[in-house]
Amino acid sequence: MSESSRRIAILAHEKFPERAKTATGIIRYSDDDVVAVLDRESAGDHVSDHLSGVQDAPIVDSFEDVDEEVDALVIGIAPIGGGFEDSWRADVRAALERGVDVVAGLHYFLNDDEEFVELANENGAELVDVRKPSDDLTVSQGIADEVDADVVLTVGTDCSVGKMTVSLELMQAARDRGIDAEFIPTGQTGIMIAGWGNPIDRVVSDFTAGAVEEMILEKGDDHDVLFVEGQGSIVHPAYSAVTCGILHGAMPDKLVLCHVAGREAIHGYEDTAIPPLSDYIDLYERLAAPVHETGIFAGAINTSSVDDDVEAAAAVDDYSDAIGVPATDPIRFGAEEILDGLGY
Repeated sequence: MSESSRRIAILAHEKFPERAKTATGIIRYSDDDVVAVLDRESAGDHVSDHLSGVQDAPIVDSFEDVDEEVDALVIGIAPIGGGFEDSWRADVRAALERGVDVVAGLHYFLNDDEEFVELANENGAELVDVRKPSDDLTVSQGIADEVDADVVLTVGTDCSVGKMTVSLELMQAARDRGIDAEFIPTGQTGIMIAGWGNPIDRVVSDFTAGAVEEMILEKGDDHDVLFVEGQGSIVHPAYSAVTCGILHGAMPDKLVLCHVAGREAIHGYEDTAIPPLSDYIDLYERLAAPVHETGIFAGAINTSSVDDDVEAAAAVDDYSDAIGVPATDPIRFGAEEILDGLGY
């Protein structure tokens, strides 16, 4: 989906694939040619040993083991807090010494690291901090609802439930139906895949809604449907602010509620229980209404932790019943049920 394809290696040490959603998102959806994945725990395996239906690549111990030509090393992990782990430093250093660009979506900016800046300058490499927002963002004007396109926002019961994945799957499924659809990226992985966007969780709070609105206005008159990547959850102890900013800035016409099968507590905040699923309908719709009335038209549930397809289908049915709208797992069963619920 990016404008030009690169040859990349992806750093995902000790996290691939379950805890490296940036890596898996890039492998699944990016136009980039993945040459290798760096993961000390799974070195010797291939991507196909862990993920199906995606491009394959060897998994190696370090960047020193990448023998092929590479355009960029991408940090494929987005830990809570967005920090840089010192155990990654040797790989970044090795890439820069070979003149390879390094791309990261962390809150820790590579361009603030003196060693990396010096190595990049010495070897003609570029440090790309995807999470660094534009300097010209401003407050929302409250006019995102004036675009021609329908705006669909994915919202979640928690963070890390697959809102980006669902948005991308819906965009592709809509295009397969002949609908002129576009993806609006709001997070570092989506930006890496699409090649543009605003990193909403790094934007000054006053400008959050405006940063979303800016993207809606840029694309909204050129397409029939915009699928906006949501962030966080309205009940999340840390990330609720960015969720609200996107909800009000996008002024969505329709919402898709995303959830992970079996999850009972907020990720990383295990003492905070996930409310009853039906509560989310009221929470999201009432919060949105004063700015722009909307509704939850469909649901998406991640059943990757369920081995059996029959059990997964049962989990989908239970989820649909709980939230009162059509639902499915778009990776496992396709996105048709969700598109039908949205009226497309």
